[in-house]
Amino acid sequence: MNPVVPIKVAVTGGSLAEVTLTNADGKPVNGAFAADKTSWASSEPLGYEKQYTLSATAKNAEGTESKQTSTFTTVIPNNLTMPYIQTAAGGAIDAGTTFGVGQVVRIHFDEAITDRKAAQAAISVVTVPAQVGGFNWLSDRDVYWRTKNYLKSGTKVTITAKVYGKNFGNALYGQADTSTWFKVGAKHVSIADDNSKVISVYENDKLIRTIPTSMGRHTSIAGDSGPIDLRTNSGPHVVVGGETNINMNSASFGLSKGANAYKTIVPVGVRISYDGEYVHWADWSVWAQGNTDTSHGCLNVSPDNSWWFYHWSVPGDIVDVRNTGRPLQLWNSGYWTASWSQWVAGGAK
Repeated sequence: MNPVVPIKVAVTGGSLAEVTLTNADGKPVNGAFAADKTSWASSEPLGYEKQYTLSATAKNAEGTESKQTSTFTTVIPNNLTMPYIQTAAGGAIDAGTTFGVGQVVRIHFDEAITDRKAAQAAISVVTVPAQVGGFNWLSDRDVYWRTKNYLKSGTKVTITAKVYGKNFGNALYGQADTSTWFKVGAKHVSIADDNSKVISVYENDKLIRTIPTSMGRHTSIAGDSGPIDLRTNSGPHVVVGGETNINMNSASFGLSKGANAYKTIVPVGVRISYDGEYVHWADWSVWAQGNTDTSHGCLNVSPDNSWWFYHWSVPGDIVDVRNTGRPLQLWNSGYWTASWSQWVAGGAK
């Protein structure tokens, strides 16, 4: 028996005098009679793999009582899975947090999901004001949600995963329901154009700052296991977050030795992808910022501009890199590189 389906008792030609539903420890389960007392239904979920006893006493039209008692056991799952509502980058979404207009939501299940359609149907995302949104499965444990267009400033986004009692294939059941919400702050979109070597920073569609930059060199170099493309990825990046005292080590992307290898602490930066791209402090390349690409893929900016950008940015902002010739991949914070039709095509059918 499914633990979220109410247990019901009904009579005809009489009324119910008493109904009790108790678990194995004798603790009663809450329930309520209908107004005419011809039926009763439980009002709280039951546990998995638990035995319950149902006793009902009824009276017929003449007032004669009869009593019936039965026992049953709820469904026995093969396994349980818990959903975790996160940012696309994997951070927790604490209720009431403010994110940027490009924030993408990830629901991470701690077990592989066989029936994606059932799992997706158990998730609801409500935006106020209402906006069109859709899902995309990027792995058998992770389903992502984004809107058709960037979220509107001031939006409240509520995500609910109502999974308890749901079978997601092969008797894998949801462990517990969960829900959270966030709000959307000012529209922060920065356009980093490799043709001009300038980052144009917009707030609510108004240009507020221009930042000279030096992006990834237009070349490949020999790495530990093959050539490494140094060009910055082109496409709308979703900001992961700001960091200080960043340990930058080229070994993290397969370059551990040679003249191009490096290991340094950078005072401040804003991470914009998962393979190590930052808008960051680079006092060593101020001479090149605005005219020459010198980096290993990051967006080098001056110390003053790096601190300003760090304090201005919030996770979920957009940094749209253009004209480098190297396309940003979906998995690499490039969720907005997909057209709307491409995005929803990755949802469960």
